[in-house]
Amino acid sequence: MKSFKSLLLLAGLVFALAACNFGGDSGGSEADSADGEGEPEKSINLSITSDPPSFHPALATDTTSGAIMSSVFEGLTRLDPEGNPEPAMAENIEVSEDELTYTYTLRDAEWSNGDPVTAQDFEFAWKWALNPENASDYAYQLYYIKGAEAYNTGEGSEDDVAVTAVDDKTLEVTLNNPTPFFDELTAFYTYYPVNSKVAEENPDWHTDPNGENYIGNGPFTLDSFTSSDSIVLKKNDSYWDTDNVALNTVNIDMVESEATALKMYQSGDLDYLGSPFNTIDLNALNQFKEDGTLNVRDQAGTYMYVFNVEDEIMQNKNIREALTIAIDREGLIENVTKGEQKPGTGLVPLTMEGFEEPTEYFKSNDIEAAKEALDKGLEELGLNDPSELKISLSYNTSEAHAAIAQFIQQGWKKDLGIDVSLNNSEWQVYLEELDAGNHQVGRYGWLGDFNDPVNFLEIYKAEGGNNNTNWTNEEYTQLLNDAAKETDPEARTQMLKDAEEIFMSEFPIAPIYFYTNLSVHDEKVKNMKSDPLGNVQLKYADIEQ
Repeated sequence: MKSFKSLLLLAGLVFALAACNFGGDSGGSEADSADGEGEPEKSINLSITSDPPSFHPALATDTTSGAIMSSVFEGLTRLDPEGNPEPAMAENIEVSEDELTYTYTLRDAEWSNGDPVTAQDFEFAWKWALNPENASDYAYQLYYIKGAEAYNTGEGSEDDVAVTAVDDKTLEVTLNNPTPFFDELTAFYTYYPVNSKVAEENPDWHTDPNGENYIGNGPFTLDSFTSSDSIVLKKNDSYWDTDNVALNTVNIDMVESEATALKMYQSGDLDYLGSPFNTIDLNALNQFKEDGTLNVRDQAGTYMYVFNVEDEIMQNKNIREALTIAIDREGLIENVTKGEQKPGTGLVPLTMEGFEEPTEYFKSNDIEAAKEALDKGLEELGLNDPSELKISLSYNTSEAHAAIAQFIQQGWKKDLGIDVSLNNSEWQVYLEELDAGNHQVGRYGWLGDFNDPVNFLEIYKAEGGNNNTNWTNEEYTQLLNDAAKETDPEARTQMLKDAEEIFMSEFPIAPIYFYTNLSVHDEKVKNMKSDPLGNVQLKYADIEQ
């Protein structure tokens, strides 16, 4: 998903989200219950950097929205604290011998308004996401289902999608090919249900998070939302597993500045800093390392710059190559990000099975080769000197993103003689600009949605969706299609590696580093460890009394 992105986020950070102050008890305090009896209520104070771009599971594409969706909704499965899928809305899952048909038996569960969660809610939600009229960027995540891609691309009908509510408690799904990670996919927010009764009567239910029609089925309800200020989540008493949810209240401030969030954390007004909610101020990393409070974990994510190959300058492969191989990744990590990231010389992160060993498709900080590529590109563009290039680098507002951009900007100027202008915008605006193709070079982060390399490669299978490069390649697409049908794991992995090699040979992106997840938290906070994908499940979080 896009990490800030968002997609994308420094050091496993998400980068992107926006600013201000929230009410509620600070420091994870335990307020007395309203009637003065029973256990004290537990609250936790967090921050994000901006309004979530979407409050609809099928329209969300970024880590900010995803962090809210995973608390307010729940799919057939949910990832446990180690990132393993476990039954959630599905009480039982049966898989046919050919591994193509999944039959889900739903548990007794309710929406936050008391309606039962039904198989029809899942069928409705998945087909809504695939309806091309709804323009869900993540619709392709459902393409593993038979008939899904044809419906979404206008070549088939809704009736062809092999998702059927057999009855209120039974959902049957047929896949195109055996998909070993399908249980992980059904934990992802594109696969969440929506209350079909409410959505059919009120199609715009998701546009007013404070309205009576904003109904969820997750461990928390969205109690209040104040744009550019705060979000408050409350424990959902209707949730099937509410007895195992420790927190009563989650207060989420919107704080755009990493420096401001750091001060709030140091003063006890925030209980947690780090992905997937916000980013730790880079200037504080050394101190957190020294005092032993910094948590560092390798994360399935790639921080990159994307090139718009339809731009008159960036359509030139040699220019893209020059910019990519000139970046001093080691120097950036040592002097700027300081989060133990690994230099990125490919698209797929090293945490993915089969891709554990780094493949150097190019040599980082290879100035001599970069100058050769630049000279070729200038000649092809009819230019005589690097100073004639007009290049703009865009990023979503973040002190960390700015520091990275400035480091790379200075390197391109010093080593290649290219003047690069920097421009930034708030997360939601930035995503809209990327999607519209209003960029030459843009910051992007992709954090894994499930533990398989194809999650990174499939972004660039076709135009649209989350492909903000506008790059496509028929051979690349065919390799991904063939890999989807391949049952031999080694042969499949080789196909995916071959696809990555094609991708990197054309430089539609400049990979910069592979993420690490960085976080610090108050000593009272328990069970907020990130999984390998960078998720933190608030369902499992607790405050020590």
